[in-house]
Amino acid sequence: MSEKPTMTVSHSALETGVESQTIYPVPASERHGRSKDLFGLWFGANMTMLTISTGMVMRTTFHLTPLTAVVAAIFGNLIGGLFMALHAAQGPHLGIPQMVQSRAQFGMLGAAPMTALIVIMFLGFSASNLVLGAQGLSTVMPMLGSIPGMVIVALLSFIPSVLGYRAIHQATRMSALFCGGAVFLCLIVVIMAVPHSAAWWIGEGQDTIPRFLGALSIAALWQIAYAPYVSDYSRYLPDSRSGEKQAFHATYWGCVLGSFFAMLVGIIAGANTAAVLEKALGLWGAPVLGVLSLGIVVANAMNLYCGALSSITVFQTIAPKKHFGQWWRIGVTLALLLVSLVLAVDMASKFDSAYAGFLELLMAIMVPWSAINLVDYYILRHGNYDIASFFANDGGIYGRFNFPALLSFIFGLLVQIPFLSDQLYVGPMAKLFGGADLSWVFGLSLTGAVYTLTMRRTAKLR
Repeated sequence: MSEKPTMTVSHSALETGVESQTIYPVPASERHGRSKDLFGLWFGANMTMLTISTGMVMRTTFHLTPLTAVVAAIFGNLIGGLFMALHAAQGPHLGIPQMVQSRAQFGMLGAAPMTALIVIMFLGFSASNLVLGAQGLSTVMPMLGSIPGMVIVALLSFIPSVLGYRAIHQATRMSALFCGGAVFLCLIVVIMAVPHSAAWWIGEGQDTIPRFLGALSIAALWQIAYAPYVSDYSRYLPDSRSGEKQAFHATYWGCVLGSFFAMLVGIIAGANTAAVLEKALGLWGAPVLGVLSLGIVVANAMNLYCGALSSITVFQTIAPKKHFGQWWRIGVTLALLLVSLVLAVDMASKFDSAYAGFLELLMAIMVPWSAINLVDYYILRHGNYDIASFFANDGGIYGRFNFPALLSFIFGLLVQIPFLSDQLYVGPMAKLFGGADLSWVFGLSLTGAVYTLTMRRTAKLR
């Protein structure tokens, strides 16, 4: 493996507390990350009303009984979290953002379109976060209005996203404390509010296997959605086998436990979760819901930060000789925030299922990418990469395009279509499964198998 390219940290960057690193390898001297911080980051990032609402969907959309919905949430998070955390374990070893590493699978230019789609996904998530955050503020300050609320959430998100890695960790620790406390308070009150009988847990709904699989898929996809950027937050951990294991477990358990407990609130509360919580909490309803909704500021900051890194990855593909430093990250972050704010204002009055369906289709694009990346890292190359080639003008030993990977990716997209089920499209196989979206199962397994076979047959491993 050739020497890793590095960059010099300016004294001014250290003094101001603004992260100086962008997409380039983090040198050993700056590997100050700690695995316990990763646990707090991913636990806190899921302490939001959006996660709670995801649990509610398991009851309202799939009409499961509470007990079956809980089981679906447990297994969905555990299974999806496994794939997500395997991406996180790559960060300590390589020390670079996830989408830069994709150049080893797809080639220098081949990885650019997928990275651009990741940026679009981040913009979509950021815009939806601004809308939901503003709605949360309105529970505390009804007179504020939606647009001023979005601006406030945007400004609060901008600060940690610009300061970077350490500031985001600090923000998520606060979120884990305050929003985590709010989630567990909500969990206690909804448990006290529902009938204390076995009949309620197994009788409020109608369980079927397709509905169970549909709810399980929602939880699994919630975890897989983090895959393109979990290693962005683990790349500061020490480059060692223990560092990789720590990154895996801290990310896995932080994200899985945080997601599950928040989803559990929505599962038990059921339809109209916000109204149920507000009634159960009494005078504490508005403040607690406001805290939970403001917790989305942290998630939005993470989206902006990783969106900036992915954008810079695309720019560096176009201009490989140019160095994109700290000020590029700050400028791109601001641009992404402004675009997402415009989108949020435009969609505020029509924040409905069509937009959610668009984001779900973007997720379908990420599934075969994840399969190819994981197979390449863990099965074919065992983590052995020439990092200097990631930044070479011609892609180095990985070239500009890797056609076996691109063909496998296209195959992965096509094989998912019959099993897709969202607000924009329901495939024929999904209809047979009662509307359950199982596309991710076939996308992950079959894409990985096809990529392995094509790479070995074409002897493209280097």
